[in-house]
Amino acid sequence: MEEWTWNKARAAGVLPATWLNLKDADLSSAPLRDADLRDANLCGANLSYADMSYADLSGADLRYTNLSCANLRGANLHGADLDFACWPLWCGSLSVTVDAKIAAQLAYHFCGVDCDDPAYITARNAVLDFANKMHRTDVPRLAVK
Repeated sequence: MEEWTWNKARAAGVLPATWLNLKDADLSSAPLRDADLRDANLCGANLSYADMSYADLSGADLRYTNLSCANLRGANLHGADLDFACWPLWCGSLSVTVDAKIAAQLAYHFCGVDCDDPAYITARNAVLDFANKMHRTDVPRLAVK
């Protein structure tokens, strides 16, 4: 009997479209490596500890998603919505493909921390213009320190 993977089932048309609606799903520790999750609704899902390395999450709705300890190495998040999500701060979030919207959002959070170290202030001020291109209009623009 052939073992079905997420990608084989999706390519064969066996997955119902509702399977791409994983809103509020508990996928903690899920093996989603290389998964094709383009445009999936993962809003509010628990993806903590999930292995999503090299997964295609382009266009996915990841708002309010718990990505703590998730492995996103090599994943494609181009066009994904990460508002109010938990971005993992470990090596599993390195080498992730993002667009300028997500990069500016991450830069905005970097620039928003309170640190008086001169090296940080120099780095912060160097990326501040880019960070202030953050897409959300309900947050204040940051000023040079």
